[in-house]
Amino acid sequence: MEITNSALKRDYRRTKSRFLRKGLIFAFASGISYGLFSAFLTVGEAWDVWNDFWALPIANAIIGYCLLSAVGSGLNDLISGVWCLLIASKKGKMRDFFPAMFSKPGRLIISGALCGAIASTCYIIALMMAGGIAAAVTALCSAIGAILSRVLYKQKLNLRMSCGILICFIAAVILGGTTLGNVDATATIGMCIAFIAAFAWGIEGCIAGYGTIMVDYELAITIRQIVSGLSQLVILVPIFCIIANATVDMSGIEGNPYVFFVGGALGSVAILWFVVSGFFANPAYSLWYKGNSMCGTALGMVCNAMYAFWCPFFMMILCGWILGWEGYTLSPIQWLMALVEIFGILLIAMNPLDLFRNKEA
Repeated sequence: MEITNSALKRDYRRTKSRFLRKGLIFAFASGISYGLFSAFLTVGEAWDVWNDFWALPIANAIIGYCLLSAVGSGLNDLISGVWCLLIASKKGKMRDFFPAMFSKPGRLIISGALCGAIASTCYIIALMMAGGIAAAVTALCSAIGAILSRVLYKQKLNLRMSCGILICFIAAVILGGTTLGNVDATATIGMCIAFIAAFAWGIEGCIAGYGTIMVDYELAITIRQIVSGLSQLVILVPIFCIIANATVDMSGIEGNPYVFFVGGALGSVAILWFVVSGFFANPAYSLWYKGNSMCGTALGMVCNAMYAFWCPFFMMILCGWILGWEGYTLSPIQWLMALVEIFGILLIAMNPLDLFRNKEA
């Protein structure tokens, strides 16, 4: 009996280890997908009619960045939602979509999606204003999520996690300092907005993480993307249009600003880039949700937050190397601090020494 119990325990540990590794693969893949969709979205917002948008007087004001970024982010999330619907339909899951959406976990996911809508808009604003370095700042969402989990759910925040949070903030300060020494005030504001995105994503991770435990992850991400995209296009963009009408120069804009920007973006060749970015946004979020369910929210968030590296990496390849755009390279110290921040996030999620103890009996 003792031998049998020992064998069962070994089998359990091996199964648990394989399950954890599979979850880590999903979570790491989500970070890679996040970097890819960010790169394609950046190109989309600088292609065809978008060049005309950014040349308008409104683009010189902060509200202009907010408006154009909300249009781009909303289109990306909504198109991603369409991809999610197609995938869910092909797998025969649509019959459970509305019951899941109007359930208590579904309402939590919707609440998280609304926070995600704010985060997505702020993230795109930060990308447009500060470039790929904004991704390193928004990756602080894992540290913020750990702090919020301590406040909201009374989850333990030990010395190791506190040290990880401190490392993250120090790395972000150095990243910001090196960036601020080389760019103008626009990038400075963009990085500040990136902190808002990190905070909003931290809230989303706390809220939606619980809801996803009880809802199929593909349905959860479908709800998330559709709600996020519609809330940006139906709520945020009209609000920004009203503010812009009252505060900045609207010359060059024909007719209703909402129709001008959203309609112009939809009718532009650049929408093809958004179709691609929306395609990669699907695994970016769905694999994050799936990874969270398999290896835990904290570790899932840290693996997803590796986009702090993948985002500037893919932007450097696509925008810098392939398209030949300037300004898409990072200094050695910035790359180093991005890796230091990733280590800090890993320290929050787990004891790095545990990676070497998995094979212990």
